[in-house]
Amino acid sequence: MAERSFKKEVEHLRAGEGETFTGEGILALTKALLENGVGYVGGYQGAPISHLMDVLADAQDLLDELGVRFEANASEAAAAAMLSASVHYPIRGAVTFKGSVGVNVASDALANLSSSGVNGGAIVIVGEDYGEGSSIMQERSHAFAMKSQFWLMDPRPNLPCIVKSVGDSFELSEASNTPVMLMVRIRGCHVTGTFDCKDNVPPPLTVRDALSNPQRDFNRVVLPPMSFAHEHDKISNRWPAAVKFIQEQGLNEFFGPDQGEIGIICQGGMYNSVIRALQRLGLADIYGNTELPLYCLNVTYPLVDEEFIQFAKGKKGLLIIEEGQPEFIEQGLSTILLRSDLSVKLHGKDIFPMAGEYTGQVMLDGITEFLRQYAPGLLPGQTRAPNQPAPDIPDLSQTVPIRPPGFCTGCPERPIFAALKLAQQELGEHQISADIGCHLFACLPPFDIGGATMGYGLGPASNAAFDGGGEKRPISILGDGGFWHNGLSSSIGNMVFNKSDGVAVIVDNYYSAATGGQDVMSSRADNPTKSTQNPISKALKGVGVDWVRQIDRTYDVGKMRDTFREALTTDAQGPKVIVASSECMLNRQRREKPLRNKMIKEGQRMEVPRFGVDEDVCTGDHACIRLSGCPSLSVKHLDDPLRDDPVAAIDQSCVGCGNCGEVADAAVLCPSFYRADVVHNPGRFETWWGRMSTRCISWLQTRRAAHRIDFSEVAK
Repeated sequence: MAERSFKKEVEHLRAGEGETFTGEGILALTKALLENGVGYVGGYQGAPISHLMDVLADAQDLLDELGVRFEANASEAAAAAMLSASVHYPIRGAVTFKGSVGVNVASDALANLSSSGVNGGAIVIVGEDYGEGSSIMQERSHAFAMKSQFWLMDPRPNLPCIVKSVGDSFELSEASNTPVMLMVRIRGCHVTGTFDCKDNVPPPLTVRDALSNPQRDFNRVVLPPMSFAHEHDKISNRWPAAVKFIQEQGLNEFFGPDQGEIGIICQGGMYNSVIRALQRLGLADIYGNTELPLYCLNVTYPLVDEEFIQFAKGKKGLLIIEEGQPEFIEQGLSTILLRSDLSVKLHGKDIFPMAGEYTGQVMLDGITEFLRQYAPGLLPGQTRAPNQPAPDIPDLSQTVPIRPPGFCTGCPERPIFAALKLAQQELGEHQISADIGCHLFACLPPFDIGGATMGYGLGPASNAAFDGGGEKRPISILGDGGFWHNGLSSSIGNMVFNKSDGVAVIVDNYYSAATGGQDVMSSRADNPTKSTQNPISKALKGVGVDWVRQIDRTYDVGKMRDTFREALTTDAQGPKVIVASSECMLNRQRREKPLRNKMIKEGQRMEVPRFGVDEDVCTGDHACIRLSGCPSLSVKHLDDPLRDDPVAAIDQSCVGCGNCGEVADAAVLCPSFYRADVVHNPGRFETWWGRMSTRCISWLQTRRAAHRIDFSEVAK
């Protein structure tokens, strides 16, 4: 069950010539693929590109009608390898995955693909997720484009430009026999707009047709001496062909006046931010008309020497706006200037920050400083002088509390780490490695479990150095998504082959939950187009793991704790693997809430479990909070003058998972938690019984209150 269904939106993908398409950047990308005769598409989900995979999955019927093959690949490496269909056949193919982390996984396949070259247009749509809000390490895909000599597109973030860039990428790939990487930034993925449609085009040659007439070209196999010839072919033929196509088709754009003493060069993806900064300085309007010459690089690799030199002529100062580090584009442009006869000064990272996201304020400050040095007359009068102190901006960190990422309310992974924390209280601290996924939140309070993460599915492999038969067994954690992505071979297989004595915990929440809730092989739901319900425990047995414990309800904290204790103390040899399974609460609520609300609206009887805390029983030590960390569990001050400490309280966001009570029971805490079933649309007897119960409780409360000692008179 994906995070969001696009069943309604994909119907707009059928729009044809003369119609206007309105929607998100992700949908526009899909429409552009269909308009350009793509023959096959694939990929692996990951923000900000996850929705593209979801859209393609929901558009399966339309893809089948057009003869387009779609595959949700097992990993980014599998997706990149899929593009080999374009090596020998003139079929256009596209795959997609998340930024640099996806390129890291796929680097081997991408390198071989680039070496052999392609006959059909092949593009890799990369969702770039750079900046403070990114969920991965701060790296750029640009480095991989340079390393393997992919051409890199970075289109302006509006729908017409994004759609055009898809067609340009296919044509550039075919003109130079080279794969193209199309980078779409997070804002471009979710920008909303319109563009004029074209008819969808079935692929001239489908993969089904290609199977009937197999082709091969030994010269494209990456083996010596062909690989040596490939390297020369890149430089002698493919590169010049790419540069020629970029120039002739005008893929890079020029804005503003033809002449000027200064100029700005920017990546296509930064264009909107640049125009907004110029607009704030009074040097551009809302339509993008600028008073400064602007060279917009919709193709950031390769750079076109002639274009840049022509733009630089007659100018005394140039500013390159390049988000991310190292400054690859700035270095390339500096080399071009050095080899030319021009004496123009080039600025970039000496004015802008070397690293970090170029937000609106960063962009405004950088351009302002450049203008102050080279064209102060263009600055508005109210612009701050160099020696003028910055405006006093309040420190919101003292007002707004820090909100680190954490598990959702009712998450079935929370009790796993509560149980592990209880086990460590008994057996001592252990060396624990984590993995990519929701379970990585356990490294934060209140659990503080796990101190390293090396890659998707590499949790157990991260502990390999510690798995040498020490006094305490190392513990490693990975999720079901990571298990099927890379963990089965690189982590579990590695443990079996090396006769590991460590403990691995596979957090099975039925989905690739961290990337949007897509199905994986072990998902419990029926999927009409994918094979699901393949148990992880069977795969473990298949690769030689003998000690396997399957837990089908992670909320049983006591059982989880006992299983950890057994795994850490057993005399059994070989790797010990615990498969902890419970459905992702977020996906479960997405499925059950609409059905429940519909039944309530229709007048049907429905029970909804809720949990609460008995204020008279709660001791106020908050150990339950320290072992749970649920967002719905907080504190509450009482009006009782004899009790100063706040008690635990459960707010309205509770989903009734019962984890708080289970933790309190397993840790032998106060029995203050209770469950109450809220009955919607009760029957006549239940309604009568409810009224009678309320009257009885009210009478007892009044009777008790009458016997209370009143301290108010004593205080006077």
